[in-house]
Amino acid sequence: MEALLDAVAVIASLVSPEKVKAIAARIRQTGPEKVGTALSGVLGTPVAAAAVERLIEAWRSTSIGADELASMLLVSSHVVTKAAREQCAELVWTGPTTPFVSARRTEQALLQVIDSAHSTLFITSFVAYDVSSIVAALNAASGRGVSISMLLESSQEHGGSISMDVIGKMRNLVPAARLYGWLNKTDEFADGRVHAKVAVADGKMCFITSANLTGYAMAKNMEAGVLLSGGRIPSLVEDHLTSLVNTRTVQAV
Repeated sequence: MEALLDAVAVIASLVSPEKVKAIAARIRQTGPEKVGTALSGVLGTPVAAAAVERLIEAWRSTSIGADELASMLLVSSHVVTKAAREQCAELVWTGPTTPFVSARRTEQALLQVIDSAHSTLFITSFVAYDVSSIVAALNAASGRGVSISMLLESSQEHGGSISMDVIGKMRNLVPAARLYGWLNKTDEFADGRVHAKVAVADGKMCFITSANLTGYAMAKNMEAGVLLSGGRIPSLVEDHLTSLVNTRTVQAV
């Protein structure tokens, strides 16, 4: 049964909803012995055809009826399509590229998150420098009423690990932002650092990246990330960061 479920899931992921409906309709009209002939010509690509062959093989080892299998395919296709509509994931990359994979650039993705914010924006980074495009976008967001929160690594003078005061610098660059530091660490996290690099807007769009808020990270370093729109992850990230503030795990500075 598990092999059949896996085969159904593969078909739903590979094949368009229209093709899945055509497959389901032909399955309802036949049985596992003759279904191979019935489905010939429905799918044009070798990968999809091979997936159908695995489906047929798995079906023949069960007692599932044609109507049941057709319904399984339709439901699985609906779930895959609905999930794809609700959440979009894009690869983000800065550094050397190839002609074989397309990806968004780090600065573009971060600006998209900032520009999309209507009410809340939470950004975390180890360090943050004066990247003019990002600073301008943050101040523009503040100007339209967005509540901006930023969690940054503290300076050595304030119990952190870096020599410069990036929190003080960001206070001057984006005066309206609420700035937080990880100040009072428990023994479990002694000497820990704010290495998370995340930007989340309204709990609806989230950028998770290796890039700090620096010019090199935006343009020169080899950085990787994922831009997520919709789904549960952006809201979970926002809830977690907000909870760190509410429990005073991180504190305003």
